[in-house]
Order: sequence, then C-alpha cells, then structure tokens
Amino acid sequence: MNIYIANIPFKAKDNDLRELFEQYGEVQSAKIIMDKVTQRSRGFGFVEMSDDAEAREAIESLNGADFMGKTLVVNEARPRTDNPDGNRGGGGFNRRPNRSI
Repeated sequence: MNIYIANIPFKAKDNDLRELFEQYGEVQSAKIIMDKVTQRSRGFGFVEMSDDAEAREAIESLNGADFMGKTLVVNEARPRTDNPDGNRGGGGFNRRPNRSI
C-alpha cells in the first residue's frame, strides 16, 4: 500500500520517515518530496508498505501523531491520474494566445 504523509517537518529526512513507519512493519520505500528548484522539502512524502494490514495500522496510529514537533496527516495515497497534456494545473500563465482584435 502506498501511504501519503503531509505536514512533515522540513528537517526530516527519508530515513527518519522510514524508521517511523518500520515500527508497524516492512517498509519498501520512504520518500520525502523535494522542491526541484530549491532542493528543500515540500513538507509531504510517501511510504510504501508491502502488507496492507500493517499499512492500515500505521495510518491509524500515525495520523495526528507528533513527529519532530509537527502533527502528521497520514492517509492512503490516491492513485495518480493521467493528464494527457502533462500539465498539472496551476502555473499562473495563460497558454492561449492573445486574440484581441
């Protein structure tokens, strides 16, 4: 099961996240998402656990738990949706040409 974790402290590392979840079972991967430009944590990440029962126990136990001074938000991750043009939304610029007459 893939688990989404929000409100991760900026000082936390992948290994800290792995160790937190290993209390509940085998962790296949633990990854904190980093900003591509600044290379700083974006404050959320994902943990993948092989056993669904262990993963559910981790979610129940760690959602709302204090981790390095911050309250975690832990949920089962939703599958990524395919976006045909590759745009994730947002951005702040208009892709349409200016068609004023």
